[in-house]
Amino acid sequence: MKRPLLVSLGVALLVALAVLLTVELGGEEYESRVGLLAVATDPPPDGQAPGVRAQYGEVVALALPALVEVSRSPSVLRTPADELGTTIEDLARRVSVELVPASGLARLSVRAATADEAAQAAMRIAQAVVDANLLAPAARLRLLDRPETTRIAPDRPLAFGLALVAAVVAGLAAYAVGHLRRTRLGDQVRAALTAGGVRHPVAVLPDDDPGLAQRLTVLCEASARPARVVAVVPELTERAEALAAGLPDKTGEPGDGDAVIVLVPAGSRRHDELATVVGALPAAATVVAVVLC
Repeated sequence: MKRPLLVSLGVALLVALAVLLTVELGGEEYESRVGLLAVATDPPPDGQAPGVRAQYGEVVALALPALVEVSRSPSVLRTPADELGTTIEDLARRVSVELVPASGLARLSVRAATADEAAQAAMRIAQAVVDANLLAPAARLRLLDRPETTRIAPDRPLAFGLALVAAVVAGLAAYAVGHLRRTRLGDQVRAALTAGGVRHPVAVLPDDDPGLAQRLTVLCEASARPARVVAVVPELTERAEALAAGLPDKTGEPGDGDAVIVLVPAGSRRHDELATVVGALPAAATVVAVVLC
């Protein structure tokens, strides 16, 4: 139980570090935002362009949404892109426009690698949009104050949140996979025991269990027989001898035969050797445990 838990914790830690590292390697990014407000033009002199002020609301409602496309058009971005040393296409991907409903207000935002570049680009693009005079003659756009610049990446609180969620998911997934694998191995072992003629329940234990010796001792005491450790493959002979040395020779009044503990390779997909060895045991021997090494 301890080893799968440690593996799951290790996987969770690695995933969390990977998420944090990915966020940090993404580099810093800043966003600068400037406001554009549509205001009505001064009323014309008497006898000139009648009805202009009456058209203000209609013009703003119809034309202001066009700022989304105008702010990304090549004619608006060409000069700011040249000043920033980038392409029009790249700059267009970093420009966004938010329209505030029923207010005649738009917020133009630009993202860049540094705060100065973001602020400079926001001012240049906003001024270019103003110079386009999109709402003439009923209205005009006016810049509001200086641009507000904030850092948007790396977003460390978000990164820590994502890392925590990813770590939990990865840790649970790793534990589930390990549990399913152990369950699958246990099923294979029990199938081999059945094929070898064993019909009673047999404990299937991992070799890395810290309390393995104590659990095997309890099983031997319950069977009232001397312990006998058998390796199904030659590679496990030394481990079988070492494990047998720590078990009692006999407990209480021993019954007939031995309490057999069988050692099998944990990585094996088939357990033909286990079925063969169990089937060859004397009739008086009783298999009490199988240890996955």
